[in-house]
Amino acid sequence: MKEFIVAIVGASGAVGEEIISILEEQNFPIKKLIPLASKRSVGKEIIFKGDRIPIQETTHTIFKDENIEIAFFSAGGSVSSEFVPSATDSGALVIDNTSHFRMHENVPLVVPEVNPDDIKLWKNSGIIANPNCSTIQMVQVLSPLHKQFNIKRVDVSTYQAVSGAGKKGMESLINETKDFINGDEKAKIGVFPHKIAFNLIPQIDIFLDNSYTKEEMKMIKETSKIMHSNFEISATCVRVPVLRSHSEAISIRFDKKVSPNEIREVLNNAENIIVIDDINHSKYPMPSLATMSDNTFVGRIRSDYFDKNTIHLFCVADQIRVGAATNAVRIAKKWLDIGLK
Repeated sequence: MKEFIVAIVGASGAVGEEIISILEEQNFPIKKLIPLASKRSVGKEIIFKGDRIPIQETTHTIFKDENIEIAFFSAGGSVSSEFVPSATDSGALVIDNTSHFRMHENVPLVVPEVNPDDIKLWKNSGIIANPNCSTIQMVQVLSPLHKQFNIKRVDVSTYQAVSGAGKKGMESLINETKDFINGDEKAKIGVFPHKIAFNLIPQIDIFLDNSYTKEEMKMIKETSKIMHSNFEISATCVRVPVLRSHSEAISIRFDKKVSPNEIREVLNNAENIIVIDDINHSKYPMPSLATMSDNTFVGRIRSDYFDKNTIHLFCVADQIRVGAATNAVRIAKKWLDIGLK
């Protein structure tokens, strides 16, 4: 099998570090790994397959100079905006984990379990976009159900871990919790608009003119693009004091009556989904079960009390892995599988 020269832009960040781990775990065919970041991280090292590799600065010329063939970007939208054109101009496939290119018309937005054929469109731009973390786990659940039963409307409420805001998000929760326990009345608020320790914040990203947040609109628009669908969607996104793994309560209305057992059967056969739904023994998905897993967990599957066309369920996934790094590596592997290297 051909091996590739692979770059990780944002190698010192939470998602970048996870991509490196998953590439090693899955024995991705790498000839040379090149970790890239900003000047601040130059000189630091990452460990890959037992080797210590120094982080280099992301520049416009390094993609051509190093003959980089695949570049994972996870350093923020402004970095992708500046450096992705240089990477694609050098001939590299870019898998971008930021929101910058997701809704560009000529850039495929891909969850391999849902729309793998869209990967073939990568040559239009040289880019494949990785969706929002909350969108990924939701469409993994919705896609097989839509194919089988035809969805009419989805309402989702998310319970999103602080690591969705990166390392600083996790540090905020840990530090605020320590301050609370130590009785520090002058405790500083971290990166969120309000205290997150022992609190919930019904705002992720900025509010838009329609009173939805940017995060909520991402879920709505990205779902339609990934699934090539036009069913109605509404989202309410909430930040919760959980370190890792996003949870979602999803209500799905179909165009006919569907039983919980039919839903379970479809999801039990869906790729990378695990159904945990034994309420008699208090078994259901939780962040603690999903963390560090590459699967999406689904449970609490039940019919609506009034409308038998509607099913409610609860899903959980590790948003750093399933919602970012794992999906990015799965895109790259699928790209290889369908012979577009």
